[in-house]
Amino acid sequence: MYLSNIKFWNFRKFGSVGDIDLSKPNLDLTLTKGLNVIIGENDSGKTAIIDAIKLVLKTHSYDYIRVEDKDFYNEANRFRIELTFEDLTPDEAKNFTEWLGWTGTGEEVKPFLKLNYEVKRQDKKIWPADVKAGVDDDGYLLTAESKEYLKATYLKPLRDAENELIAKRNSRLSQILLGDTAFKGKEKEHELVKIFESLSEELKKYFKGEFEIAITNEVGEEQTVRPQEGKQIKDKIDGYIKGFYGSNYETDFKASTSDIKSILEKLSLFLKDEPNPGLGTLNRLFMAAELLHLNKSNWSGLRLGLVEELEAHLHPQAQMQVIEAFQKQDAIQLILTTHSPNLASKLKLENLIICNNGNVYPMGTTYTKLGLDNYKFLEKFLDTTKANLFFAKGVILVEGWAEEILIPSLAKAIGINLTEKGVSIVNIGHTGFDHYAKIYLRISEPNMKIPVAVITDSDIREYEKNANDFIKRDTITIQQETQQKLVAINGKSENNVKYFPAPNWTLEYSLFKSASLADLFQNVAKAAHTHTDWNTDFEKALAKKLINKGLKKTEIAYQMANAIDEDLVKKVRTIQISDDVNDTVNYLVKAIKYASGI
Repeated sequence: MYLSNIKFWNFRKFGSVGDIDLSKPNLDLTLTKGLNVIIGENDSGKTAIIDAIKLVLKTHSYDYIRVEDKDFYNEANRFRIELTFEDLTPDEAKNFTEWLGWTGTGEEVKPFLKLNYEVKRQDKKIWPADVKAGVDDDGYLLTAESKEYLKATYLKPLRDAENELIAKRNSRLSQILLGDTAFKGKEKEHELVKIFESLSEELKKYFKGEFEIAITNEVGEEQTVRPQEGKQIKDKIDGYIKGFYGSNYETDFKASTSDIKSILEKLSLFLKDEPNPGLGTLNRLFMAAELLHLNKSNWSGLRLGLVEELEAHLHPQAQMQVIEAFQKQDAIQLILTTHSPNLASKLKLENLIICNNGNVYPMGTTYTKLGLDNYKFLEKFLDTTKANLFFAKGVILVEGWAEEILIPSLAKAIGINLTEKGVSIVNIGHTGFDHYAKIYLRISEPNMKIPVAVITDSDIREYEKNANDFIKRDTITIQQETQQKLVAINGKSENNVKYFPAPNWTLEYSLFKSASLADLFQNVAKAAHTHTDWNTDFEKALAKKLINKGLKKTEIAYQMANAIDEDLVKKVRTIQISDDVNDTVNYLVKAIKYASGI
């Protein structure tokens, strides 16, 4: 079985004003059988989802979990969590017979289990509540035995893996091993118990001076000796005891470990040939041990792992190794949270769930407007650099390095710091914006609210090559073609995804035509191409380089950005970005403002 759906009403940041309407959950999240990775900016609700599952199911490691005031949305005095489980095998279903519901008909009928956990507070006092199950809205109390089959495995953020793996009373390692069929139900008869009993007898002999060891003497002969250090210690203690009690009393040393639990609590787990493992190694060891627990045989309960901030203490390459291993775990369900673009870039898009603006957006094929070709493309080309778009408050998609370099400086020049606004500029390296833009478009509501600005060239040439010369095209024809192209590009805008096409040919041509940046552009272009004759006809020379793909776009953008940045710290600024709608760089200004939420 697996956790197929989570619903919240007035839990944490997922809530609304007024009483609970069971037909309108504030969060309705469908999960997949295998790997589910929840991503998004800070305070977007990722941890709330993990905590809700823990509140209802509790954990195998007996974490201290209780309801607090912060769990209630705003001033609400009631919250509700519903969890639904599907694909129960007959062996799993038998643990919940009286609470099961059924879907389908005939041979297609399948059981499901729905839990609800509703908590109320009054006058700042939180009233005790318990988990219920059943097909109706109220349900019936689950027994303690049934709850044991629903516990989850939980790995907290910044986990102290070393403390979990060392020998100590009730260590997590001993709990994991005790749950394995190798040890479960063999408290007294296990082979390890016999080994420790044998050790106990040898310890007694040591303190009596009867323990024998073989040594090689000076002439190379092997002989047996009985070390007396242990007996000397015992004799001294016995002397004190005889004084305290009488001459008939003496002590006896005994190894107290006589059951498998105590033995396992004395075990520690380390990586072979790594005497001083770091936090990254210990974390991977800890996760490996927990996977052993989740994959234990002869278990008819839930196999659900919750991992917060998987990347904790792991360098990028290690993160990718771990997530690849997790994606191969077919028999268990994993729900992870992460802030790591490295992990996001390595995952299949269908495994991602984006948290944003008080809602969640699974990225599976039944939710987004991405086609199968888009999914295949993104699996190949969604690298770490582009994956940061999943963690942004706003996104600007551009087709090349020139835009990526220049836009942050343009934004600062108009008083907008894109970093402070949480806006990511994603250079896709081509004009295939659909592959990325459709990530943010949903088949049905709720729609995403992350503002996505797509900046693209209009690509209507103003010059054409004719024999050995470059000829200016007819102005009216250019205007007509440009207008048609701009209408077509703007027509792609949908919901939160807005297109901002250049009104002239390319970015560079628009900079050349700009009332506010033309002079700067020309000076920088001349400095970048010192062997080009710009003075005769600058526009024609620029067109020639654009057509022949000889313009140093990246260098020009870099030098312009530097000049704008340097001008910003001057007492009297000489570079002013015009807010005039007729300025040919106004499309960049509008895109920056839109992505910044202005």
